[in-house]
Amino acid sequence: MTEQMDLVDPDPITLQFECLKAEQPIGDVFLAKVPYDELVKITFFDVRRVLQEDRDVERYLGIQRPLINSRVSGLQKYVNFFDASFPTAIIIAVEERFAAYDEEKKLIYLSNVPRDGDRPEIPIRNIARVLDGQHRIAGLRGFEGEKFDLPVTIFVGADIADQAHIFATVNLEQQKVNKSLAYDLYSLAKSRSPQKTCHNVAVVLDQDEKSPFYKRIKRLGVATDGRSFEPISQATFVEALMRYVSSDPKGDRDKLLRGERLERAEASELDKLPFRNLFVDEDDVKIVKAVFDYFSAVKERWPDAWSNQDRGNMLNRTNGFRAFMRAYAHVFELHGTPNGTVDRNAIDNFMQKVPLKDAQFNTEEFPPGTSGESKLLNLLKDVRG
Repeated sequence: MTEQMDLVDPDPITLQFECLKAEQPIGDVFLAKVPYDELVKITFFDVRRVLQEDRDVERYLGIQRPLINSRVSGLQKYVNFFDASFPTAIIIAVEERFAAYDEEKKLIYLSNVPRDGDRPEIPIRNIARVLDGQHRIAGLRGFEGEKFDLPVTIFVGADIADQAHIFATVNLEQQKVNKSLAYDLYSLAKSRSPQKTCHNVAVVLDQDEKSPFYKRIKRLGVATDGRSFEPISQATFVEALMRYVSSDPKGDRDKLLRGERLERAEASELDKLPFRNLFVDEDDVKIVKAVFDYFSAVKERWPDAWSNQDRGNMLNRTNGFRAFMRAYAHVFELHGTPNGTVDRNAIDNFMQKVPLKDAQFNTEEFPPGTSGESKLLNLLKDVRG
């Protein structure tokens, strides 16, 4: 690949982009609007470096940050969604001799010909180094539309030490958005989506005084003032429920934004997607009732364990919740109705056959982590009739 990067373009190439200059302590920073295909072109080899070898920036910092193929695949799908957007800037660095800024016209020029030369000295596809945004750029290679402009921050003439500092600041110190907060934000959307419906179910069950989850769901990923026991995060609840609503939540959301109809689940698919048709029919109330009835049966079957707030008790915490939620598919397979729900009497009868007492829902019997969750799930799936 190194030999290929050294192949200089036979002809001069100059690209121009609308651009504003901002003065910052590090120096001038250029804020440009760059069409996706031009951005893919000028960063082509630097993104390939991330795939195949270390880059100077990573070597300088002594770290490795390879492209994650699964993330790239997800972004290549995302960029073709109806409401795809990359609102935050991609950051690149360009050598000073290959860039020029026209203050009057508010244009920046990137060229494979240096300012003091008359012939190409670098491939145009090797002119930019990506400091932040390589996954987004790799994802844009899968864009099938006509227009996708990107906000791009361009550092001109930054040496490797400055580039490494910028890279570390934006890549190593940024804080991820709490998943519970992210799901909460779906409630602000005007259109339906699996994420919004599952969020709404969580909110209803958290606020209903008769609900087994009353004041027990940590809404924004942090403790709620005035509450002492919130063992289940909203993200845990939403993700556990959403698996029964949609096998492709992002794809469903995109279709709904486009005004397209969603596919209903066939009878053979209901064991895996019992709430699918209720969601398609916009009958979210029945989804609320189904979850309400199911966990009310759990609460009534093991009242002491459900009310026990000790950390050694796992029934009412993440592992217990997820195990019982995953077991809903098994209960539905045994007793489900065509509309995607299970009769409350059938749920009660099932719970009575589970060979566990309240005191057995402890972390010695069901260790923390996936092993304890899986052990409980397997025990529940062994229950028949």
